[in-house]
Amino acid sequence: MDMATSLKSLLLAVQQYRDGRTAQNAAQLQKQVEEVSGLKCDQLLSSGQVLPRECVGGLVELAGNPNTSQTLTSSIISLLAKLACDDDSREILNSSYNLTSTLASVIHCHSATAGEPLVLQCLQVLQKLTYNTRVFQSTNYIHELIAFLMTNIQSQNEDIIMPCLGLMANLCRDNHSVQSHIKSLDNVKRFYRTLINFLAHNSLTVVIFTLSILASLTLNEKVGEKLFDAKNIHQTFQLVFNIIVNGNGTQTRKYSVDLLVDLLKNPKIADHLTKYQHFSACVSQVLGLLQSKDPDSAGKVLELLLAMCSVSGLRSLLCEVVFRPAAPKLRAASRRQGPGLDGGRKTESGLALVQWLSSPVDGAESCSLQALQLLNELLEEALGAESVSECVLSFIEMLLPVLLGLLRGLNPSQGDAHIRKHCHRITHVTSLLLNILHLIEPVSAQLCLSQVESLLTCCHSNSPLICHPPGSDNDLSQVCAEALLTTLELMSKLRQQVKDMETSFYRMLQDQRIVTPLSLALTSQHRERVQTGLSLLFEATPLPDFPSLVLGESMAANNAYRQREAELSVKRVAVQEVPPFSILDCSSGSSRSVHSLVDKIQNGLELQEQVKDSHVSEIIDVYEQKLSAFASKESRLQDLLDAKALALSQADRLIAQYRFQRAQAEAEACKLGCLLKEAERRREDLQGELSSQVLEVERSKADMEELLQHNARLQQDSEEHQALKGVYNSLLNRFNESERLLKELQTAHISLTKQNDTLRKNHEALQLQHEKMASVLEEREEEIRSLRSDLQQKNSDIAGLRGELRAEEEKVKKKDQEKRELEETVDVLRKELNKTEQARKDASIKASSLELQKSQLETKLKQKEDELNKHSSMIAMIHSLSSGKLKSDVNLSL
Repeated sequence: MDMATSLKSLLLAVQQYRDGRTAQNAAQLQKQVEEVSGLKCDQLLSSGQVLPRECVGGLVELAGNPNTSQTLTSSIISLLAKLACDDDSREILNSSYNLTSTLASVIHCHSATAGEPLVLQCLQVLQKLTYNTRVFQSTNYIHELIAFLMTNIQSQNEDIIMPCLGLMANLCRDNHSVQSHIKSLDNVKRFYRTLINFLAHNSLTVVIFTLSILASLTLNEKVGEKLFDAKNIHQTFQLVFNIIVNGNGTQTRKYSVDLLVDLLKNPKIADHLTKYQHFSACVSQVLGLLQSKDPDSAGKVLELLLAMCSVSGLRSLLCEVVFRPAAPKLRAASRRQGPGLDGGRKTESGLALVQWLSSPVDGAESCSLQALQLLNELLEEALGAESVSECVLSFIEMLLPVLLGLLRGLNPSQGDAHIRKHCHRITHVTSLLLNILHLIEPVSAQLCLSQVESLLTCCHSNSPLICHPPGSDNDLSQVCAEALLTTLELMSKLRQQVKDMETSFYRMLQDQRIVTPLSLALTSQHRERVQTGLSLLFEATPLPDFPSLVLGESMAANNAYRQREAELSVKRVAVQEVPPFSILDCSSGSSRSVHSLVDKIQNGLELQEQVKDSHVSEIIDVYEQKLSAFASKESRLQDLLDAKALALSQADRLIAQYRFQRAQAEAEACKLGCLLKEAERRREDLQGELSSQVLEVERSKADMEELLQHNARLQQDSEEHQALKGVYNSLLNRFNESERLLKELQTAHISLTKQNDTLRKNHEALQLQHEKMASVLEEREEEIRSLRSDLQQKNSDIAGLRGELRAEEEKVKKKDQEKRELEETVDVLRKELNKTEQARKDASIKASSLELQKSQLETKLKQKEDELNKHSSMIAMIHSLSSGKLKSDVNLSL
């Protein structure tokens, strides 16, 4: 089932449930709500369709009605939470349907049972709705909601503390009315103590929520000065940076960034951050988050960096971190990415920013604009220094082709959303180009001209009947006008440097379509736009075809429209806000019930004596509320009629402009007719010249044929010459080859003769060496014989020494035995030591004498061992000599 059919079924179910709150109607409505929840609801409210808004209005009313069952209310709130998927939808739910009051009333009705799933669900949806949204103190049930939050934050229920803290942080942030109300309560000091105790909580999300609430409530008071003094602020910085870098959830990271942004608004804390010693390292880690593909995290990081740029002492530090040269690996990677990202020193953080400029990730449009704003701020700071570093220059060189690529791609046929997004991008890119204009190559005139033509087409085709008021910042005409004016300002700066730029610039200023954007700029509330418009008006006023009268009429119409809108807004503010469940719907069933009540009151059918005055007053109150609702709707319809009338007057003005432009077009057509006649006359002259040129071409062809015949003869002679030249070259090659072989043979003969002489000399030297070796061999044999005799003598001596050694070993064994016996005696004497001292002295004397004998014996034993080692070495020497003699005998026999 498609979305339109489902919404129609849902609207019918809502009306049936209003007419009769039966179980069957409730089940049918529950089913329809669940079906719509299962469909894709992205940007359903912000699309401007009537059917979704009617359904949401009925659902909000049912959710705020205390008679609706909790199951159905929970399903409706789930669907509303799913619809609040983007900022525009959340704004519509807050402003048009007052969903914040509705959810607050649901919480107030179930405040006695705070732990119910419905209450937790309402708190979570409220936290989502109120993030970065200011809730006015006059909103219904806001005081009851604040009291509920303060009570449950001080409770012991861990499940409800975290959503209550998050919602309280949203309500307090940048909201002086809510802050003043909380400070005026009696239990605020106890509330502060509870929050301070939460700073030691084990959940980092709870700590961040608590710090955000304390920063909103106490930053400029004594309590805040103690919490965020010089001793504690560095720990707070470290905690916040750690959560931003290592946070495991997008929600905690978002609130951490918001907390740091709020703290930077305090001059003392901003000064402390400039002196924070780990600032560069922390910012480098934060910039590392830009390398991820998460647009939410990247958006919050860029928001934090833009907030830091607002502090003068941090801008230079940010420039040092962002434009710091990258590591060698990253440089190599950037060289592999193509000609747009190569170079000597590129910056890692700068590359991440450039990647977000044209990122294909869904939802990255805001990140692209934030990255452009950040680069604009940082480059303005870096280029304002006395000397521009090489890193900044290389970064600008890398950035320029990316910026020029962002200027392309505007297609008016893709819808208003595409045009609005592209115009915002053009505005920021052009502002950035204006800052770096003196360091880059000039932009081509063709690119600027095509860009201005596309923007003029968008401005001119934008109908005022479907646009926002001219004073609105979201108006597509305003967005296109701002992009167009910044582009014209860029052309004005480049008109003396680029060829054809000055001509294109003045031609665009005389275009009739420039009136609308120029009038919007001159009547804008932003002084930068007014100054840009005045500078362009100063350039355009001396031009002959500049439509100054039309510009004046357009400015007067814009001022009148703005004044009318101000009056209508005052009327809308005058309409009092009514509680969500007290206003009955304007459907047919409820209307019939009110009219029946009116008839009964007039006829007096039920006004009997037993009926109390309170019942009559309740009915009258309902009737009055209904009348006030009808009156407010009538005023809104009247406002819409006034707006339509004003739009029709603007349409008449545009028709007049169109007629004026048509007259100009007819005059231009006449000029073009004259030019066409002149072109025909020139064509006839050129035809005569062409016939004479044809005769010359024929004569040239005859001369060319003669030259071709002569060239053929020359070609034949050249071929014969080439053949003879080939024969000559072959003979010359054979002669050279024979001469080369002769030289090689002569060289080989000389080398062989030298080798023969060398071999003869070597033979004679070897004979002399053989004779010498024979005499030396005889001498060695004599030495071997003498060594054999010595060896036999040594063997006999070794045998005797071995016998002596064995005897000495037996003596040593005997001495060891005696030693053991003496030790046993010593043990016995030690046992009897307590009996007599004299016996101990005698035993010690005997023991000392025995020890002396033992040392003497050990000394003798060592001497014997040394002698034995000497004999062993002699035996080894003799064996080695005997083995060498045997080898020499074998060689001699061979």
